[in-house]
Amino acid sequence: MVDGVTHNAQAGRFELRMEGGLCRADYRLDGAVMNVHHTEVPPALEGRGLASKLVLAVFEHARRHALRVRPSCSYVRAWTRRHPEVADLVEL
Repeated sequence: MVDGVTHNAQAGRFELRMEGGLCRADYRLDGAVMNVHHTEVPPALEGRGLASKLVLAVFEHARRHALRVRPSCSYVRAWTRRHPEVADLVEL
């Protein structure tokens, strides 16, 4: 798991708790597809690469559990374009 990121399966999200707030990447599991529909980083924590850490954790989890990722969130779509190493996991 990416350092500091936890998977809150009950809430359907990956979380990173920081002084200043909770960063999160929310998903719905549709069969074997993680539909990542929202990422959120509090304004005071923006610009530190925290959303990127969350999305990396999503893809690591998907790879370990033979899942695919549907990037419904615009940030996740942009992140996948910058990281071709995860292209085999992307479900469009």
